[in-house]
Amino acid sequence: MRLPPPWLRRLVLAPTVIVAGLLLLTTAPLWLLIALALTSLVPGRFRLPRVLWLVTVYLLWDSLLLALLFALWVGSGFGWRLRSPAFTAAHYRVGAWALRVLFWVFGAVLRLEIVATGSDDEDPDAAGRAFDALLAAGVPVVVGSRHGGPGDSFILIHTLLNRAGREPRIVLKDTLQWDPAIDVLLNRIPTRFITPTGFAGKARGGGARVEHEIAALAAGLDADDALVIFPEGGQVSARRRESRVARLRASGRDDLAVRAEGLRHVMPPQPGGVHAALGAASTADMVFIGHTGLDQLLTLGDIWRELPMDKRITMRAWRVPAAEIPRDRDAQAEWLFAWFERIDAWIDAHGT
Repeated sequence: MRLPPPWLRRLVLAPTVIVAGLLLLTTAPLWLLIALALTSLVPGRFRLPRVLWLVTVYLLWDSLLLALLFALWVGSGFGWRLRSPAFTAAHYRVGAWALRVLFWVFGAVLRLEIVATGSDDEDPDAAGRAFDALLAAGVPVVVGSRHGGPGDSFILIHTLLNRAGREPRIVLKDTLQWDPAIDVLLNRIPTRFITPTGFAGKARGGGARVEHEIAALAAGLDADDALVIFPEGGQVSARRRESRVARLRASGRDDLAVRAEGLRHVMPPQPGGVHAALGAASTADMVFIGHTGLDQLLTLGDIWRELPMDKRITMRAWRVPAAEIPRDRDAQAEWLFAWFERIDAWIDAHGT
């Protein structure tokens, strides 16, 4: 579905979310009683009440975040200083707080545990310290994350803001702007909403425009910045994989097409965006993120069947110093594929 223009999203979608959240809150006793009465008809452990409660919480969270963002807009002189460093930092603080609240509520209701590891050490504390060291501020980084399962971008941004103390610059699909709070917040911090269009060795076309946008976003990264990109461009699907392999063959990359067909848990990465980011941020290290725990939750039906999830989400980080990153486009594409093959093998060994 085509994304509405900004004025329509601000004047219609945002108020609709606020009204819906308040309506669910005021009628909570009624729908809770109905949901509990229907529990015996719906398999699972209080599945229906959990879903209704999470929807209510999310709408109220969105509404509160919109109110805080409106207050920042007023405080900035009705938008006059909204892009200043001070107000950008304020928006990062608001985003960090909002994600802490969201994960506190959702983690408790869904019984989710997030474990971060930066090594193969069997001691979880040592592995956690290694993860923190890999993402610690001090050098700009480009973070290339696996895209798998719902909420992975939320988890990664939450980790960067609240655990690593980083200020993320984010490359995301434009469809996320359907969420009013995400729309307003991310349009006020360094972000690029894009429509992925595949490999971009073309002089004209969407791919070249996307690379230009990513390069502009990566320019000027400082010591506590992290540019976040999802090289796969979307979740794993057979149709998307076949299309990606066909494009590789059409572009004359038969060797990469063969390797792409061997990937089981990840999509063949699209190297154009990573190449653009690393070209614009030549001093940045590269951090790769793999994660597992939500691999089988690809549709709303999957999520419904798994509630409550009782899941452990494991994030694994690897860091490559800038000096070890290939700069030639073709060499970098093969290097990127090799890393996603490594992530694929790690998921195969640790996936649930």
